[in-house]
Parts: sequence; structure tokens; C-alpha cells
Amino acid sequence: MKNRVSIRNAMPSDLETIIALDEVGPEEEKPAYWRGIFDHYVKGGKKDRIFLVAEIAGEVVGFISGEIRAWEFGSPPCGWVFALAVSPETRGIGIAQRMFEEICKRLKQGRVTTVRTMVDRSNKATLSFFRSQGLRSGRYIELEKEID
Repeated sequence: MKNRVSIRNAMPSDLETIIALDEVGPEEEKPAYWRGIFDHYVKGGKKDRIFLVAEIAGEVVGFISGEIRAWEFGSPPCGWVFALAVSPETRGIGIAQRMFEEICKRLKQGRVTTVRTMVDRSNKATLSFFRSQGLRSGRYIELEKEID
């Protein structure tokens, strides 16, 4: 099955499938959120923004999105992965790895040498996946505080 996986740029017609694959956040907020993301990444037409989908037999089974951007605090431009999902039925056959490799390839074509992401430390599966791809704690540390 792994050989039948193809990776392509997302198209506006993929929106409903992406919403269905997303397992994060409140259901009622997903359509508006993903429409905004599609406007930014899919319809925006900018080379530094990437939104890919994985397909098996013409069916979208996963997606990954990211972009090249400069980060605050003097960091040079780098690649950022913002979203990644694979359908539960097709997990474990390397789809996420193939998508991650492809987005890294495209980010490298944009002349960046580092890729970053943020992961909720309680999401063990996602944290484990990114660590298996070689991502480690970087030079910058996120700090946060709840405000009333």
C-alpha cells in the first residue's frame, strides 16, 4: 500500500476532506478555521507556503502544511510545519513520513536549512513522530503564562 501513496499540492476541492481528517479543536470551529488556512496556503499562490495532501487510489488520506518564515528574536528564515494529519485507517504505513520528507524537500528548495514545529507535550503520538524524524528541542524555548 505504501507504494500507492502519492503526494500532491492541496486544491480548494480538498477542503471538506481536510476538515474531516482534522482531529484537533472544536468541531463547530473547523470549517471557518480551515477556510482561512486554505485561503492563506492553497489559494494564496505564494512559493513559501506549502500545503500537501497524501492520496491512495484518488482518496485523500493525509495532509501537511507549512511555510518558510523568519522567526522573531533574530532567527534566520526557517521552515515551519503547522499541521499534520493522517486518517486513522491508514496510519502506520509511512504516510506521515512521506509527507514530512516531501515538505522538507520543498522547504530546502526555498533555501532554508532548518525545520521547526510546535507540539503539545501531552500529544505523545505526534511528539514521537516528529522525534522519529530527527526533530529535537531547538535553540528557542516557548514560555507561556495563563492570563486572567
